[in-house]
Amino acid sequence: MTPAVLIEKLQKRYGSVEAVKEVSLEVQPGEIFGLLGPNGAGKTTTLRCLCTLTEPDSGKIEVSGISAIDNPRAVRQRLGYVAQEVAIDKVLTGRELLELQAALYHLPKASIKSRIAETLKLLGLDEWADKKSGTYSGGLKKRLDLAAGLLHQPDVLVLDEPTVGLDIESRVAVWNFLRQLREQGTTVLITSHYLEEIDALADRVAIIDRGTVISSGTPSELKDQVGGERITLRIREFSPLDEAEKARSLLEELSIVQEVIINSAQGNSLNLVVTPDSNALSTVQQALQQAGLPTFGIAQSRPSLDDVYLAATGRTLLDAELAAAGSRDLKAEKKASMK
Repeated sequence: MTPAVLIEKLQKRYGSVEAVKEVSLEVQPGEIFGLLGPNGAGKTTTLRCLCTLTEPDSGKIEVSGISAIDNPRAVRQRLGYVAQEVAIDKVLTGRELLELQAALYHLPKASIKSRIAETLKLLGLDEWADKKSGTYSGGLKKRLDLAAGLLHQPDVLVLDEPTVGLDIESRVAVWNFLRQLREQGTTVLITSHYLEEIDALADRVAIIDRGTVISSGTPSELKDQVGGERITLRIREFSPLDEAEKARSLLEELSIVQEVIINSAQGNSLNLVVTPDSNALSTVQQALQQAGLPTFGIAQSRPSLDDVYLAATGRTLLDAELAAAGSRDLKAEKKASMK
C-alpha cells in the first residue's frame, strides 16, 4: 500500500538554527497519525515542508506517492492544511469564507453549494453560517478554519496544534470530528503537545525532540517498550542534588526498581520505573526511612506517553516546554538590549 505521507531524512535549517535535523515518518491511508513534541521541536517546520509552504534543505517528501518537491501543485490538491493561527476574515460570514475558499481551489461551480452545506453540517456550523465570523467564539472560529481546510475533500488533512487555546467542550467537539473523518477514510496528520490528545486520538504517533524523531509506534507499543510502572518521588519539595543522588543509589539496589531518573527541572524529584508490585510504594518508602531520608511526596501510576518522552530524553514534555519558553524569553531580552 502506498503511504498517504512519506517523509525521509528531512532537514531544514534557518541560519544557524537546525529546525529539523533528520525527520523520517510514514503515515498510512485512513489513520490518525500524531506528531508529539514541545514547542520548538520541529513539528511546524516539518508540516510546512510537507504542505509545500517551506522548501526543505534536503530529504524526500511524498503524498500518495507524489513528490512534494518535484510536483508541489499536485500535492496541494491532495492536502488540506490548518495552521496554528486561525486564518479567517472577520468581515465575511462563514458561508462567504467557504465560497471564497471554493473559488481558490477551483471547485466545480455546480457542486460548491452542496459541498459547503455538507461541510457546515459536518462541523455543526449550520446556524452560524450566515453570521459574520468575527462574532464567532474561539471554538467556532477553529471549526470554521477546519471547514476551510476540508472543503475540497483532501486525501490528507494536516492539522498543526488544532486545539490550542480551546475550552474542553470545543476540544472534545474537534476530537469527535476527527474521529468521524477517520471513519470516512480521510488520513489525518496532527501535531500537538497535549499528551492526552494524542493518546486519545492517534492510531500511531511519532515523538519529535530537537528536530529528530526519537520514538514511534502505536501509543500502546510505546508504553510497552518503556515497561514497568512509575513512581514519582520527592524527598523534599526542592531536594539538593547530592541528596537526590544518594536516594537514587539506594533505590537502584531494590529488586523491584528497574531504573531511576533524577528530574532536575522539577526540584530534583526522582522518577522510578518499577516492576508491577502492589507493595512498591511501601517498599520504596521503607527503604528511604531506614536510610534516614524523608518523603515529601510519592505517587504510583501506569506508563504514559510522557514516560516515553522522559525515558528517551531525561526530561518530561512539560520540562521541555518550559525550557523552550525560557530560551525564547532570553532571546527576546537579548534582542531588546541590543536596540
